[in-house]
Formats: sequence, structure tokens, C-alpha cells
Amino acid sequence: MKNVILKVLAMIMLALPAAHAADYSIQQRWTLDGAGRWDYLEVEPAHQRLFVTRGERVQVLDLATGKVAGEIPGLKRAHGVAFAPKLGLGFASSGEGDSVVVFDLESLKVKQEVKVSGRNPDAILYHEASGKLYTFNGKSTNVTVFDAATMKQVASIAVGGKPEFAVSDRSRIYVNIEDKNAIAVIDVGANSVVAEWALPGCEEPTGLAFDVAGKRLFSVCGNGVLAVTDASSGKAVARSSIGKGADATVYDPSRNQVFSSNGEGSLTVIRQFDADHYALPISIPTMKGARTMAVDHASGRIYLPALVDQHFTITVVAPST
Repeated sequence: MKNVILKVLAMIMLALPAAHAADYSIQQRWTLDGAGRWDYLEVEPAHQRLFVTRGERVQVLDLATGKVAGEIPGLKRAHGVAFAPKLGLGFASSGEGDSVVVFDLESLKVKQEVKVSGRNPDAILYHEASGKLYTFNGKSTNVTVFDAATMKQVASIAVGGKPEFAVSDRSRIYVNIEDKNAIAVIDVGANSVVAEWALPGCEEPTGLAFDVAGKRLFSVCGNGVLAVTDASSGKAVARSSIGKGADATVYDPSRNQVFSSNGEGSLTVIRQFDADHYALPISIPTMKGARTMAVDHASGRIYLPALVDQHFTITVVAPST
């Protein structure tokens, strides 16, 4: 019966009109220093800055111009960045340091480095409603939970597989489990896993986005699929094809669009009609290797990093005017 439902959903999606590629276009390319590693990047709206994890540091850019506004040193293979605006703090996961680097959000000065109860902290998430900070530790299949204000560890949660990117609402954390093709659901108050939902047709889920109002989770998968899951029940409600090598996805609620950044050198754009119905995907050429991204929800601008001629480059894609 599940296969029949998914086939019907796929037929519905095919019958709906797609977004137009002309709705989005490349507007800028920022060429920065050198090559090296990179991973996730995040927009920090209050100061209009873009934080990019780059190996041993986090590089901070002006959101409008791409000019370097500062950097946070002292990391060992930086992965993710999170912000606690009311605390005036930022956090960066140091994968090979098995730690979190805490910095002042205004000055960017490092305040402290704190060890995690696990190995290779990758994605990192600040949960404002509870004041908790979560690191998702890829090599120890667990999640470390801190009180963000004091950086005292309050819990360690086993998730039974390799955690990837995570999102949240007021009471729950949702995290892709890459090697189990599933989403683990963590209760914020109980500090425990309360559900695990299979992702039919999805292999090796990494990036995760959330339509909070519509209660829909979007997982990008290693086999070129975007899986849509009901965040209330865990049921699969839709699937779409995306480009190859995706490692991030974002949802833009003001424009009702889902995006997938694909390492093959494309950005997939999928229009959402309602929580369960999605248009055919369209593809915008970007740069080979541009597998991660961040979005500025105010402007709709999307930032995609990659190497171009051995120079670290960020492509800026935005809605056409």
C-alpha cells in the first residue's frame, strides 16, 4: 500500500507546473583566498554576515559585498556554525578537535573551547526555546547537549547511527541518520530519542530543512532524491528528483521554495504548492563542487561555495527582479 501511495503522489507532482529557471539567476561570484576545505555556512541576519567554515577557521563575510569582515581561528576541521543572539554568542564545531569553539557574536573573539562527549562533532544546532546547544557527533553516533549559557554538558544522547544535519521546533529535534536512511526524533525536555522514521527511497540522507508551519521535513539523499516527511507522524508524503552530490537543503517559506545544492554543479529548485504537493524540479547551473549552501531569507539570496581555478569562490544566486 505504501508503494501505491508514493506512486500516486509522484503522479500528482508530475501533473503540476514547475517553477521557471528564470525565476533565479547567478548575480555575483566572490573570489576569496586560497583553496582548502570547507563545509557548512550560515547567514547571521543581525549583523548581515555570512559565516563559512574553512578548515582551521571560520571566515566571516559581509553579506552584501562578500568582503572579509573577520575570522574565528583555532579550529581543527570546522564543520558547522550556530548562533545564540540573545546570549551574544556563536558556536563552531571543531571536528578533529572533538570540541566546540565559543565566540563573541559582536567582536568575533574566541571566548573558550569546550570538549564534547563524542567524536567528530559535525552539525551543530542552538535551540532557543530551551537554551540548549546540540552537537551531532559523526564518529561516535551520539549527540552532546550543552546549556549554551554556561557550556556545561547536560546530556549525551545515543542515536544509533551517523547523525547528519538537524532542525528543530519548540519541543523536538529532527536529525538525519545517514547510515540508517532514517530521521531520529529527539524530545528536547526528556533528552532522549522518542522515534525513528524510515525514509523510503532515500539513501544516505545528509542535508535537512524544515517547513515549520506546514510540518514538513526535507531530506536530501545520496541517490539524487529529496524526501518529504510529515513531522507529526513520520509518514512519507512526497519525493522529488534532485541533482547528484547534494549535501544541503533549505526551505524558503516566504517564497514557498525548496532548494538542494548539488556537488555536480547545480542548484535544484522545487516549488511547494501546499504541504503535500510540489512542482517538477528545475535546475540552475552553479559550480562543480558547490554541495553546501546558506540562504538569506530576507532577500532570498543563496550562497554556494566551491573551488574555481584553485580559488575559494562563493556563487550568489538570487530571485530575478
